[in-house]
Order: sequence, then C-alpha cells, then structure tokens
Amino acid sequence: MSKKMPPEYYQMLEEIQAIDFVLVELNLYLDTHPTDYDAVQQYNQFARKSMELKTHFESKFGPLMHFGRSFSSYPWNWDDTPWPWQV
Repeated sequence: MSKKMPPEYYQMLEEIQAIDFVLVELNLYLDTHPTDYDAVQQYNQFARKSMELKTHFESKFGPLMHFGRSFSSYPWNWDDTPWPWQV
C-alpha cells in the first residue's frame, strides 16, 4: 500500500504532465513543420519550464526519473513510494 502524499505533490505532478503533453504535441508538429520559428520558440519555452518544474519537484519529493536522469539523496531513496508513475 502506498503512503498518501500532500496535495502539492499531486498538483505539481499534474502540472509536469500537462507541460510534457504540450512538448509531445509540439514535437510531433515540428516533425512536419521544422521551419516554424514560433513553434520552435514555444517548444524551447515549454522545455525550460518542464526542467524547472521537475527540478523543483525533485527538491521537495525526491527522484522523478530513473536510470541516471534524476539524482538520489542519501540514503538511496528510490525505494520510497509512491513513485510518480504509481499515482
């Protein structure tokens, strides 16, 4: 059974998921419209925002991504649940 996290955890995770969804859509669009300057600028803006949100989330709640894409505090905290993909 997973432990209950504070409301801020779920709010931040939802915001990250929304931003990352926008990035997927922009990525698909740019695959077929690579010279759309405004879309490239939007993509970069949302990519920066995604990185900022993920850094802030990890500073409060621990690792968000695995296999070297997120740091762990000491002691190793990947066994702390819930993991982001479990909520």
